[in-house]
Amino acid sequence: MRDTRESRLLLVLLIAIAFALITVDIRGGQESPVDGARQAAAAAFGPVEKGMAAAVDPVGNAIGAVRDSGERHTRIAALEKENAELKAKLGSDDRNRNRLRELDAMLKTAGAGQYGIKGAQVIAIGAAQGFSWTVTIDVGARDGITRDMTVLNGSGLVGRVTTVGPSTSTVLLASDPDFTVGTRMEKSDELGFATGQGDSPLLVQLLNGKAKVKPGDRLVTFGSRADKPFVPGVPVGEVVRVDPAAGGLTRNIYVRPYVGFTRLDIVGVVVQAPKSDPRDTVLPQKPKPAPTVTVTVTPTATPPDGQQTNQQTPQDQGGVTP
Repeated sequence: MRDTRESRLLLVLLIAIAFALITVDIRGGQESPVDGARQAAAAAFGPVEKGMAAAVDPVGNAIGAVRDSGERHTRIAALEKENAELKAKLGSDDRNRNRLRELDAMLKTAGAGQYGIKGAQVIAIGAAQGFSWTVTIDVGARDGITRDMTVLNGSGLVGRVTTVGPSTSTVLLASDPDFTVGTRMEKSDELGFATGQGDSPLLVQLLNGKAKVKPGDRLVTFGSRADKPFVPGVPVGEVVRVDPAAGGLTRNIYVRPYVGFTRLDIVGVVVQAPKSDPRDTVLPQKPKPAPTVTVTVTPTATPPDGQQTNQQTPQDQGGVTP
């Protein structure tokens, strides 16, 4: 078409008509007067568009692959995160199983001694009070905890409550040098006082300087007046060394505590003392000693003349005794 004045007027007219149809179509919505024409055009040109799409489909797939690669990386990252969470959950389950074992052991100890306890978890080590061997537990005054209550776990004596807040409490551990508890020897009932020595065994001063004691003997708490700060019968530890008797009024022994103070988690605060002293019933059962194998050797008789005989028995010759 030649570039003439008429052609320019026709182009402007077509553009104006196109804008008019677009405006009418937008305002008409689903009732647009050109909807029928649009459907007819779709029916006419649809197969052509489908064929063109099929022709360029490999290109479209490549573009889609590039576009989706970021999504795949996101999915991989999400799966890696889920795996990490699963591993963490498995680790948490192992920890929970260990905590359940600790809780079960503590409940058995409380049941054996008839102690009414409030379960707690150790949430911090040390305290602002300056004690060197203390822990913070997650129960306090709101849970019925008061100062000078006995704290134990499934192994034995942990310590005593020294400071109480609304929801937490501070426990002075039995290993602290400022800690002292009255003790009683198993069976012999010899009394003494145990003092903490940090990482070292507890130092126990027996009131009887001539008391007979040996390594392996065990001790429990003697108990305090009105059961505060200590209830009776809580396992303390086992004697590992005895100082020689020097004729003094007291005698020193060294006791390995049952409780591992560096790995505390689940503990119980005794909120109700037993009605009667449990004595030695809370102590763990002693392991049974392995049976000793004895061998009896029968000496062989020697002939009177001192000469040895080469005579063999039927058994030595491989025969059978009739």
